[in-house]
Order: sequence, then C-alpha cells, then structure tokens
Amino acid sequence: MVLDSVILSRMLTSTTLAFHIIFATIGVGVPVMISIAEFMGIKRNDPHYLLLARRWARGFTITVAVGVVTGTAIGLQLSLLWPSFMQVAGQVIALPLFMETFAFFFEAIFLGIYLYTWDRFKNKWIHWLLTIPVMIGSSASALFITTVNAFMNTPQGFELENGKAINIDPIAAMLNPATPTKVFHVLTTAYLTSALILAAITAFAILRKKGGDYHKKALRLTMVSALIFAFGSALAGDLSAKFLAEYQPEKLAAAEWHFESEENADLIVFGTLDENNEVHNEIRLPGFLSFLAGSSFDTEVIGLNEFPEDERPPLWVHYLFDLMVSIGFYSIFIAGAFILFWKWKKRNEWNKGLLWGIVASGPLAMLAIEFGWIYAEVGRQPWILRGYMKVAEAATKADGVGLTFALFVGLYILLGILCVVVLIKMFKNKPAEAELEQRFPKKAS
Repeated sequence: MVLDSVILSRMLTSTTLAFHIIFATIGVGVPVMISIAEFMGIKRNDPHYLLLARRWARGFTITVAVGVVTGTAIGLQLSLLWPSFMQVAGQVIALPLFMETFAFFFEAIFLGIYLYTWDRFKNKWIHWLLTIPVMIGSSASALFITTVNAFMNTPQGFELENGKAINIDPIAAMLNPATPTKVFHVLTTAYLTSALILAAITAFAILRKKGGDYHKKALRLTMVSALIFAFGSALAGDLSAKFLAEYQPEKLAAAEWHFESEENADLIVFGTLDENNEVHNEIRLPGFLSFLAGSSFDTEVIGLNEFPEDERPPLWVHYLFDLMVSIGFYSIFIAGAFILFWKWKKRNEWNKGLLWGIVASGPLAMLAIEFGWIYAEVGRQPWILRGYMKVAEAATKADGVGLTFALFVGLYILLGILCVVVLIKMFKNKPAEAELEQRFPKKAS
C-alpha cells in the first residue's frame, strides 16, 4: 500500500470517526437512560433511581466535552481532506450540517440548566421535564448528521453540471431514500449500546462485591431497557437490509458474498473465500438472504457479478456485517436471560456467569457500532458520493497529511486517557453508597 494523500486522508478520517463514534453514541443514548432513571425515581419516590440519574448525568458531561472536540475535528477534516467533495456537495448538505450544530447547542443549553437545577424545584417533575429537550437535542443532532451520510449513499436534490451542483433542493437531499432506515438504525443502536455500557459497569461493580440495592436496581433498569432497544435495533437492521437490496444491492451482495443474481438466495454466515471467490467453511441458511431482502423466499437478490469490478466494495466487509449481527443477537440473548432469571424465582440473576456476560456486552455493543459504521462506509467504496464522485477524486492533493494524521492520533490518545482517568476519579472518590447516605440520609439502605 502506497501512503499517498488519498490513503492518508482515508486513514485520518477513519481514525477520527472511529474515535468520535464512541462519544457520539454515548451522547445520543445516555440522555434517554438519565430521563428513564429520574422518571422512575420520582414515580416511585425512590432515591436510588434519582441518584442514578444524577451520577449518570455527571459522567455524561465528560463524554460530551470529548465529543465536542472530535466532532469539531470531523468538520475541519471534511474541508481540509475532501475539498473536491465539499466543492460539489457542500451547498447541498449545508442545511443538515447547520441544523446538527443548532441541535447540539439546543441540547447543551438545556443540559446546563438540568445540571444546575437539581433540588431547585419543589415539583420534581419540572426538573425531569428538562430531560426532554436534552433527549430531543441529542437525537436530533444524530438525525441531521446521519442525513448527510445517507445523502452520500443515495444522493438526490441537485443536478451536477460542469462539476458544480445546481438546482439544489436541500430538503430533498436530506429526505433521500437512505435517511429513514439509517436514522432509525443509528438511534436504536445508540440507545441499546448506552444501556449495555451502563449495565456492564454496574455488573462489574456487583462482581467486585461493591454493589448494593443501588446497583441491583440500576442493572435491572438497564437490562430491561437494553432488551427493548435490542428488538428495536433488530427491526432497524431488517429494514436496512431491505433498503440495501433495493437501493445499494452491491453493498448487500458484498456483505453476503452473493455473486450470482438468483431467487431463494442463501444467507452465508462467516466462512472463507478462495482465489476464485468460492465460499468454504460457511454456515449456510437456505433462502434466508432472499427473505431478508424482500420478506419472501422468492425475492431475487442481485449478485455482485452484475457490477463492474472497479465499483465493487471490498469483500472483507462480510466479516464486519456478520460480527455486527452476531453481537446484536447476543445483546438480545443476554438481556433476555437476565430478565428471565430475574422473573423466574428458581434462578439467580446475580450469578457470576451471567454477570460476566453482561460485562462483556458493553464493549461488544460498542464494537458492533464500530463494525456497523466501517461496513457502512467501506461498503460504499469506491464512491464517496455514490454514482457521482469516487473517493480518489475527492481527496486532497496537498502534502502534510501524514504529519496531520500523527498529530491527531496523539490528540485522540491523550483525550481517551484523560476521559477514562477523569471518569474513574469522579466516581471512585465518591461511591454511590456514600453519596446516597449524604443526599438521602433517611432513605439510604
């Protein structure tokens, strides 16, 4: 591989997105969990849930701060690393980029009010109501930026004449065919991943013998939420597959190593490819790819051989797709098992095996997010704007991208370390039980 400006630009953008998506996902999902916890606390007059909301909100501010830095880096890199793309598409996607910024400030304003008005209202429901604009702002931010990515996959709302976009309709560009399924998938998986990360932290505390009623209530709340969001994510994934079959058949075909167009197409899970693109060692589910693509075993699925070789995505995305889906099923399994053991009195939901499974679910869920986004981006290759502009045409020709890449990697390592250290010290120096005793001395248990 020659490290030219195109490869280096891809490496830098990929690194930035891979780091940013961690904080973006938490930024979308945790406000929902905070709102649920505070609602439960007020409804049941339970200090444990109120403290959950307070502590989650406190940690959330740290991740928001890091997300601001990485999000700013993405905006900067769009212009510096992909000038040809921005020259063509910049005016078309300007509206959702502006609206994403507006949604973030909307969220930030109400988050600040929320944080500084604890115990300021006699009616506790007024404080809880402040979580609603925070949730709206965070989810709207994800919605608007996802429409930009959706536009890159199914561009519309403009005409290209002599390398310039004319007759621009920004609303049509935002409401492109990829938007509904992409937004649905992004939101549900962000909610699921946040619930599982919080559950993993709680389960780990219980395993370390540091968990009381506070942690047990937290784990039950997060696992019930995770199961609900997991089913939502599964539905979003099903709809996304049907979208791909209709609008981006080459991406679905690459993900499933499907080379010949046919009805009753098999779903291939894992496996290996030889030099002739023959599949070996796979788990084959007869007819299920057709069913996934069109809810019928008779659905014809377009094969990869229908497309020019230079317009086919890399075939290794198959493994990303399979890993993402496998982790999704694992999320349903682990959340369902915990709830089953909880409700089935003869079983113990606090057994170590199950708790370690929950601990694993947090990092695995975030890995699924990473795998999903890599698949979404690499699966669009070689296009940056599908059907209009290839990645190689869009990248900068300037020197110095390698140095910039090294500097940004150093920044992300520093930010990651600082974020982890601050979060650990924030909660280690003030354990939940001590804070519960301090804030609710009569109700602490």
